[in-house]
Amino acid sequence: MAIALAPVPPIGGHPLLLFLLQVGLLLAVALLLGRLAVRCGLPAIVGELLTGVLLGPSLLGHLAPAWWAWLFPPDPAQFHLLDAFGQFGVLLLVGVTGLHLDFGLVRRRGATAARVSLPGFAVPLALGIAAGFAVPASLLAGRGDRPVFALFLGIAMCVSAIPVIAKTLLDLKLLHRDVGQLILVAGTVDDVLGWIGLSAVTAMATTGLRAGGVLRSVAFLVLFLVVAALVARPLVRRALRASTRSEGGTTVAVAVVVVVLCGVVTHALGLEAVFGALVGGVLVRAAGPDVLARLAPLRTLVTAVLAPVFFATAGLRVDLTALADPVVAVTALALLAIAVVGKFTGAWLGAWTSGLNRWEALALGAGLNARGVVEVVVAMVGLRLGVLSTATYTVVVLIAVVTSVMAPPILRFATARIEVAAEEEVRRAEFEPAAPAVGKG
Repeated sequence: MAIALAPVPPIGGHPLLLFLLQVGLLLAVALLLGRLAVRCGLPAIVGELLTGVLLGPSLLGHLAPAWWAWLFPPDPAQFHLLDAFGQFGVLLLVGVTGLHLDFGLVRRRGATAARVSLPGFAVPLALGIAAGFAVPASLLAGRGDRPVFALFLGIAMCVSAIPVIAKTLLDLKLLHRDVGQLILVAGTVDDVLGWIGLSAVTAMATTGLRAGGVLRSVAFLVLFLVVAALVARPLVRRALRASTRSEGGTTVAVAVVVVVLCGVVTHALGLEAVFGALVGGVLVRAAGPDVLARLAPLRTLVTAVLAPVFFATAGLRVDLTALADPVVAVTALALLAIAVVGKFTGAWLGAWTSGLNRWEALALGAGLNARGVVEVVVAMVGLRLGVLSTATYTVVVLIAVVTSVMAPPILRFATARIEVAAEEEVRRAEFEPAAPAVGKG
């Protein structure tokens, strides 16, 4: 016997009004402050995160609580609309990041990249885990598990951000330099390891630290990567190349489907959806340059619209008033120092084992220290899973901003003292005119 189901009523007029107003206001202010940040020589992400800080509890909620409560009511259903919009944006942003992961470059310079990237990943990871066990219990999330929190903090400390690294190198005209290429390759390795680590820690946060659950998550991770490489890659390549024979935005639509469905698969496996989106972006990149050339509209939409709204939404959860607590303030300074010292120490070890000089080591440390978008995504994941409290989330986001702001001046100082090789000048002529567009900082 068939059961007649009543149709789901559409979203109410007032919730829709608030959602549209929130998105429009966040995007407008984010674009304004993002452009202002760029004019000041800062990554756009600084202004976009500042949007959420200004419109969130740190300022607007403090100065005009009644108006703020009307604009961002404490109604989970209402805020989930904005969250869903932001999550879709971050999936595509991470997918676009995957388009910039050049594994061909990694293969060509694999040995040097491994010597540089692995210490730059392992040292801050170890320091971050140790710091996670030392953070005062008052700063942990209510249902947070200390070992999972420590592992999560370690991942947050060791990540690098390919979008901000690539954008910084492009702005400073360093992509053709040997050290610039090495930073990009090492950052790619760190980025991939960081996403894998985030996915594993996410599984631990949802299934617990039981040996069976951890082993199952690792098995799912390996299985997903094997299937993506052996089965999905040729299918995606065939679908995308077929889409280039169609008019309009068919290629963009197919790429979005690949990224989103890869995110669906990893999420269903108990891993992190953004890891699947990253793999989806890598699969799209493998389809070839003809496909990538057709994805310019997607990159524009993501970097100009979806990403600013996501970062502004992330900023809404930052509560700078938490820093008035001496315990939070001291913890923030300590974790920032650990994050910076860990990356620079790891880069120095990598440079030393590779026979590089001190200025090259300093440049490597500055480039890999920029965490930007990746750490913000990690922080959002931690907050969503209940691993981070509002205070620790605020601290991690501040580390992402500060380390991204540090990178350009230190890189400029260090590379000015590195001798330019003849082959670098040849590469400049070949590479700079064809330098690809890069993602958000």
